Amino acid sequence: MVQEILQGPHGVIVRTMADSNRLGITVPVLLLAGSVVVFSQTPPMGRTVWDGVYTDAQATRATGVFGASCAGCHTLTSDGNRPLSGDRFWQNHTQKSVADLLNYISKNMPNGNGGSLSQESYNDLTALILRSNGLPAGATELSPQTIAGVQIIPKDGPGELPANTLVRVVGCLTKSGSEWTLTNATKPVRTDKTQSDPADASVALGSGTMPLKFVLTKLDAFVGQRMSVAGMLIGAGGSGGLNVAVVNRVAETCP
Repeated sequence: MVQEILQGPHGVIVRTMADSNRLGITVPVLLLAGSVVVFSQTPPMGRTVWDGVYTDAQATRATGVFGASCAGCHTLTSDGNRPLSGDRFWQNHTQKSVADLLNYISKNMPNGNGGSLSQESYNDLTALILRSNGLPAGATELSPQTIAGVQIIPKDGPGELPANTLVRVVGCLTKSGSEWTLTNATKPVRTDKTQSDPADASVALGSGTMPLKFVLTKLDAFVGQRMSVAGMLIGAGGSGGLNVAVVNRVAETCP
């Protein structure tokens, strides 16, 4: 793998060439309002946080641990220092899973001393955060085994991911003038990494279009090919397009 670091007009550009079938480009994050993006692809719905995936006793048990280990940095209300409920919770976790939330807490909390608590304490703290966001309790305590596949979504459905969420979109690369667009685009999927997924080469495409913004490298050789693009949503759901971070070719033909 070879990296070339350049100074561009908007900041540092890191260009990575992994092999002849993959192109990686990293560009700075900017914001822009723009065109409307429409998708018809809807992921299947399984269990959600509204099905009751923790117990009240478990959440109550966590209050002492929270006070001793977490309250110095966080609040359980929607205001104050680093709130764990309200808009901040939904912006950070919508369309993630409870397993993602538990894993993050287990590895990173308490701040600077991640992993120092027992697994039971991390399970209980996750339950407390869910209860603080008005999510219902159930009959089974939350644990890594009981929350497999449980999605974090608003009560009225997945909705659109918030602006500035890091996502990945797969589609067919097209160009009109100087503008780049993904057609047959999948619905944006929240991600915590910019690399493509092996499944991107075969995932079912959608019927949406996603304008690609701030593309600072020539992609002409990849027009008509299947691309996996990671970047920040501009507007809710990408209504203004995608602020491109990394572009990867995942198949030579598209769709």
